[in-house]
Amino acid sequence: MVGLTAPRKKRLSPFKRWLYEGTTELPEGPHEQAAHARHRAHAWWQVMCLTGVDYFSTLGYQPGIAFLAAGALSPIATLILVLLTLFGAYPIYSRVAVESPHGEGSIAMLEHLLTRWRGKLFVLVLLGFVATDFIITITLSAADATAHLIENPYMPAFFAHRIYLTLALIALLGAIFLKGFKEAIGIAVLLVGAYLLLNGIVVGYGVYQIARHMEVLARWRGALFTAPSVHGNPLLIIGVSLLLFPKLALGLSGFETGVAVMPLIKGEPTDTEERPPGRIRGTRHLLITAALIMSVYLIASSLVTTTLIPPEQFRPAIEGVDAGGKANGRALAYLAYQFFGNGFGTAYDISTILILWFAGASAMAGLLNIVPRYLPRYGMAPNWARAQRPLVLVYMAVAFTVTWIFHADVDAQGGAYATGVLVLMSSAAVAVTLSTWRKGQRGLTWAFALIALVFAYTTVANVIERPEGIKIASFFIGTIIFTSFLSRVMRTTELRVERVELDEQARAFVEEVARKRDEIRIVTNRCDRGDVSEYQFKEREKREDNHIPTRDPILFLEVKTGDASEFSGKLCVRGVDVDGFRVLRTESAAVPNAIAALLLHLRDTTGKMPHVYFGWSEGNPLKYLFRYIIFGEGDTAPVTREVLRQAEEDPERRPIVHVGG
Repeated sequence: MVGLTAPRKKRLSPFKRWLYEGTTELPEGPHEQAAHARHRAHAWWQVMCLTGVDYFSTLGYQPGIAFLAAGALSPIATLILVLLTLFGAYPIYSRVAVESPHGEGSIAMLEHLLTRWRGKLFVLVLLGFVATDFIITITLSAADATAHLIENPYMPAFFAHRIYLTLALIALLGAIFLKGFKEAIGIAVLLVGAYLLLNGIVVGYGVYQIARHMEVLARWRGALFTAPSVHGNPLLIIGVSLLLFPKLALGLSGFETGVAVMPLIKGEPTDTEERPPGRIRGTRHLLITAALIMSVYLIASSLVTTTLIPPEQFRPAIEGVDAGGKANGRALAYLAYQFFGNGFGTAYDISTILILWFAGASAMAGLLNIVPRYLPRYGMAPNWARAQRPLVLVYMAVAFTVTWIFHADVDAQGGAYATGVLVLMSSAAVAVTLSTWRKGQRGLTWAFALIALVFAYTTVANVIERPEGIKIASFFIGTIIFTSFLSRVMRTTELRVERVELDEQARAFVEEVARKRDEIRIVTNRCDRGDVSEYQFKEREKREDNHIPTRDPILFLEVKTGDASEFSGKLCVRGVDVDGFRVLRTESAAVPNAIAALLLHLRDTTGKMPHVYFGWSEGNPLKYLFRYIIFGEGDTAPVTREVLRQAEEDPERRPIVHVGG
């Protein structure tokens, strides 16, 4: 920060030094952060594996959840889900990749739709759903990994405590991040490759078994047409499947993550940060390849598990009463044991446990990127939130709580997970629809609007069917809003100016005054008419009230309030000559902070001590405090004094504040 005094630093204990180790000052904008990060670039298919630990790992529990939701209709409902993936989710996120090639995602697109506090509040709500998505990814993946551990025949019986084992897996994940988790695309490639291979063997052998024993298809078809809800009517089968497929929405996860990791994708040599067509092309390859692979696995796994697993084996667990069927939460693992025995089944379990654990790691990494990308720009995160370890501890505490509330039950958490995924996808569809409308692409607008309506229906249907999802999302939203505004209040008297820039006229005014006297006298003014008579009256008043010698030149300073919802930024000061009166004019989100920053800048660049002169404000001080926090202005003099006190530890070097009148 050029020309400004940094806040004083306190000595920390050894524990706090370890806790805050790695705290960094990040650039304020999402685009600047993407350039600042300088991630090592990889081929798009390698990065696909990083997103795949989240996306592909849903195969561990998706078939079982699909059967519980739709029964014999599961393959038909899954087919509808696949069509929505290929012709809805992919086009939407392909467009998001073009609009936000630095990994900001759909939230950054929507951030610009609403201005000031409305826009900030809108983003905070979306971040609540992001937190729901990622936290439940951690807890649900750990719970499903626990299910695979407990059902393994080699697992000792005394380890069969679902909740405690799940908490242990989450604690292990947290310990890794506390130690320092590094980017590990190589591990992701290995895990995803092994997992897809083993699933391919299980699903492929299942299809082979169906081909050998066609009677299983006949039984499934019979169950399909005799279901009470369809009465043998093919149109009703499709209609009921359309109503049921929102319950299968877990199979849509992974697209938002696919866009978020764009900075890791290697582009072309001609790519620039402003225009990276190679990176965008690689992201589109990533998205469509992942969608095609997942679509094949979703349809095949749904058909195989529905036709080859007895329905009673999908029976959900009842805490303290029933452990559930052996295929509950692990349908493909059940078939792996049935087809190839305990040895292959154990290998499949190990692969599934590892990729589910790594899916939690992917979600944790996503959460750790959210706070520095948005909240510090709003002043809505405390200083310690720039360090990874305190955030890890907070997220772990939340994950422990969620696991305990849901009893580490995969089925019980499915609704909350789907809610987070679907709201993010719906918001992306809305963002793309509005983007195409603004660009005059009416044909695309109507197509994307239709997709947005489908996602909106899917979201609403999921919320109605499983309201626990919106309940936990509301908890995250409320918590984020409360803590964000509390942090904003606590940080509001920070300097909040990155740098000060004076134009040529303003510099000339300052240099002229600094040459004549040892002090620089600044008179603050709320500009009214801006004519000569206003400045004549103001100068006479301040000289009389504060006994400013007539021989000492003064500079007038006028700060216009800009977007008060912004927290920090650059302060641009221009000089204006009003018939011999020297006036410095600028605009800032917070008036007192701007005045303090300019005073410190003048002190550091001229070596002269600035004096600033205010008048007393008439009115309730609590009212002025509220106006300052929300609107950036209020009882300016005492707040300016407090900002200076926090920014400059030495009273002898602190610019002097005068209040008179």
